[in-house]
Amino acid sequence: MNKQGNSIKAVIFDIDGTLIDSNDAHAETFVAAFKKFGKIVPFVELKWLIGMGADKILEKYLSKSEIEKFGKDLTEYRKQIFLADYLPKLKTFPKVRRLMERLNRDGKKIALASSASDEELDKYHDLLKIKDLLDQETSSDDAEESKPAPDIFQAALAKLKNIEKNEAVVVGDTPYDAEAAGKARLRIIGVKSGGWSEVKLLEKGCTEVYENVGGIFENYETVFSFET
Repeated sequence: MNKQGNSIKAVIFDIDGTLIDSNDAHAETFVAAFKKFGKIVPFVELKWLIGMGADKILEKYLSKSEIEKFGKDLTEYRKQIFLADYLPKLKTFPKVRRLMERLNRDGKKIALASSASDEELDKYHDLLKIKDLLDQETSSDDAEESKPAPDIFQAALAKLKNIEKNEAVVVGDTPYDAEAAGKARLRIIGVKSGGWSEVKLLEKGCTEVYENVGGIFENYETVFSFET
């Protein structure tokens, strides 16, 4: 493992696929939403696009005129069926709170970097039960451009006052997280819980990869012991 830079003072977590097992659910809601608006898009295609911004997913399957005509309605429909039919059944990955508690106890700041809506974030908090341990979080309002653009990670870092780039690390589950972190010049640890292989995550810029956040907790000393 490549351990460089100053001691880590902050950890920025992606949510979907990283803290919550939600990537397949998001893909299924996109399948349903596209179908409602007359587009048949296979689940197997959409599964590997989750982690990319919803606007960028729409651009892959809709023309500019279609996006203008019903893009917002499609996005809203997808969000509502996700909130109503899928989110209540979702599970968190192992040891999320234990990892956050350990980071908190060690004086490391914690931020959630999500492009979800405020409504979705509220529901995620009900599921995760870690709000008391967080220092900052982002929502869709904080990013001008979605992943793989770096905006959401840059926004999270900016909210963590007095933290330099080499003092923070991102945890994410997709190549889009890795690309975004790289563009933001932030180190990223990958987790395979979103379905991507270790090879692909390393290829896209993750410095190391674990099965899930539980694996990061089990290897805490190795992951977060940085020498200046």
